[in-house]
Amino acid sequence: MQQDVNTAVLGAAFNAWMAGASLRKSRLRNKRFTYGDQWGDLSVDAQGNVVTDYERYAANGSAPVTNNLIRSLVRTIVGHYRAQYIEAEPVNKNLEKIAAYNELGELDSRAMEEFLVSGCCVQRVDEDVVSGERQVAVHNVNPNKFFVNAMTDVRSWDCEIVGQLHDLSVARLLQRVARGSRRKAQWVRRLYTENAVERASAYAQTIGADTQSAADFWHSAEPGKCRAIEVWTLESREVAISHNRATAQLAVEPAATVRHRKPEAGVDVHWDIVTTWHCRWFSPMGDLLAEWDSPYGHRRHPFVMKFYPLTDGEVHSFVEGVIDQQKHVNRMITMLDQIMASCAKGVLLYPETALPDGFTWADVRQVWSSTGGILPYSPHMGSEKPEQISANATNVGGYEMIKLQMQMLEDVSGVSGALQGKATAGNNSAGLYNAQAENANMAMTDIYGTFTAFRRQRNALLG
Repeated sequence: MQQDVNTAVLGAAFNAWMAGASLRKSRLRNKRFTYGDQWGDLSVDAQGNVVTDYERYAANGSAPVTNNLIRSLVRTIVGHYRAQYIEAEPVNKNLEKIAAYNELGELDSRAMEEFLVSGCCVQRVDEDVVSGERQVAVHNVNPNKFFVNAMTDVRSWDCEIVGQLHDLSVARLLQRVARGSRRKAQWVRRLYTENAVERASAYAQTIGADTQSAADFWHSAEPGKCRAIEVWTLESREVAISHNRATAQLAVEPAATVRHRKPEAGVDVHWDIVTTWHCRWFSPMGDLLAEWDSPYGHRRHPFVMKFYPLTDGEVHSFVEGVIDQQKHVNRMITMLDQIMASCAKGVLLYPETALPDGFTWADVRQVWSSTGGILPYSPHMGSEKPEQISANATNVGGYEMIKLQMQMLEDVSGVSGALQGKATAGNNSAGLYNAQAENANMAMTDIYGTFTAFRRQRNALLG
């Protein structure tokens, strides 16, 4: 019976992981654009082949140019938030030691950057042992290794299953799950040394979760590391609440333990149902490595999460909204670069009768395209010599289009030039410039407020 429960829990965790596939895919695309890989989207070329944008433009003789404006926007927002909220925020005396130990300012800055890129930020508040002393430890959680059930409540109050994929060394894994038992440590070590990969694939097949897209759930991508799956579930249990009228004490026990107990004088017993967060650690082979009820004072799971804006369960990040403008800017600059190069070189008219002996058209093309190349030709009576035709670049409105797209990038993102510290025209007053910066900050208020709510929830768990 217990094995069936464990199988059901692990299956539910896998389903939650698969439900987040679209969010992880969107995050990877947003991350590519944020950090400079902006020509990796797939498109169809003239021959009907599916290629990347870079390959399509390169095949047409263009040299794709990247001007990363998104990274500048992200840095600006993170910098303003760090200066105005994180660094300037007074730290509660009770949290000062925790904040210093965990370097919360740095952690929150990186979490804010992740928040802008993917629309989600996740931290876990756990315990760490340093020199024999227990410390509250805060860690940023990679969204690629995090899963949670589908939620619609922006406060995450409808969370019922949540967890994290771990890639740990054998020593760190045993420290987590052995819990002081040498016999259990030996058992866990054997699990991960005896055909672990094959048994993990076999177990995935038994529960119908062996698809190619699910491989990241069951197998670690880091050599020498063990994959472990941490799952927290909200569970209901029957309990018996005993009230001793003589001593005014309350006792909560599992209902099964007091069901057949004889009634005691002066003790009232009431049946009830309570909910509790329960943690299980699984191997990818389906083995239950360890389990326990929430040991924390708040009696819940250790994760703090925030998704933005979480409309109908969907997440649409800040970066996602400006990718189209970024792509258009890159295309226009690449096009202008190609036009200028073509106009500078021009077109070579080479009569067929002037082709030297032993030369092919490929040889002519190579010599003509090289700097300082000498191109011989064989003149004949009445034949024309090779002639290069070039013209000045025509104003096709490319520069105006780039300027328009950059302006739209600021309008769509809400990060104006004033917020980025760009210089203004000399006839603008300092008051007008400050007003523009304040208005730009107002456009960021929703993002700042949501992330502040996330930090407030996190600080509530720090004690």
